[in-house]
Amino acid sequence: MDGGGGAQYNPRTVEEVFRDFRGRRAAMIKALTTDVEDFYQRCDPEKENLCLYGFPSEQWEVNLPAEEVPPELPEPALGINFARDGMQDKDWLALVAVHSDAWLLSVAFYFGARFGFDKADRQRLFSMINDLPSIFEVVTGTAKKQVKEKSSVSDHGSNKLKSNSKGRSDSQGKYSKAALLKDEEEGLGEEEHGDTLCGACGESYASDEFWICCDICETWFHGKCVKITPARAEHIKQYKCPSCSNKRARP
Repeated sequence: MDGGGGAQYNPRTVEEVFRDFRGRRAAMIKALTTDVEDFYQRCDPEKENLCLYGFPSEQWEVNLPAEEVPPELPEPALGINFARDGMQDKDWLALVAVHSDAWLLSVAFYFGARFGFDKADRQRLFSMINDLPSIFEVVTGTAKKQVKEKSSVSDHGSNKLKSNSKGRSDSQGKYSKAALLKDEEEGLGEEEHGDTLCGACGESYASDEFWICCDICETWFHGKCVKITPARAEHIKQYKCPSCSNKRARP
C-alpha cells in the first residue's frame, strides 16, 4: 500500500510533508466521525487483517496491508476489524484513532528522514503538526473540552459572544457561525473565536466559512464537513451531528 500517494508522490519540503499529513489526517477523521457508519460496516471481523488508510487527497479506505516487504511507507495498525465487536463502539473508535495518530507521525517523519530534514526542519514540522488536535482528541471530544477549559479563563467578551449566539433565531443564531458572529465582531478579532474547532476535521474557525452547530452536543462543524449547505440548514429545525445521530441509531 503506497498510502494513497503512488510511487511518484514524495513530498520533499516541510510544507509539502505537512500538507500530506493534513490531508491524511482529514481523511481518517472523516472515517471515524462523519463516515463512521460506512467505516463500521467495512471493518467486518470475519475478514482478514484490515487497516485504515488516509490519503493526501482526504479520502480514506479500509484495506489489507501492503504485500511488499518492507512496504514503501510505514503501515497503519493491523487488524483493527478484529476488535470491533469486542469493545464498545466509542472505545473501539478511540483505539483506532490512537493508532491512526501514531501512523500519521510515522509517515511524516519517514518523509523527513528520507529527504534529509535537519533538526530545525524536524522541529518546525512537529510544531506545525502539534498545532492541530490529534485524531484521538477530535474523535473522543477531548479537543472540544480543551477549548471549553481555555475559553473559561479567556476574556468575558468571548464567552458572552457564545452565550448570546444561542438566543438567536433559527435562521441566524442556530446554524451559521459566520452569520451569528458577523454583527458581534466589532472590537473582537478572529483570534477571539479562533479556538473553536470543527468537530469533524478539527480545523479552527474562519469567518469566511459556513458553520453549523449540533443542537444535542453543541459541537460546531464546517458545513462542508457534514454535507450541510446554508440553504439546507434553513429547513432544519433541530440539527443532530453524525455522532449524535449514530448514538440513537445504535445504542
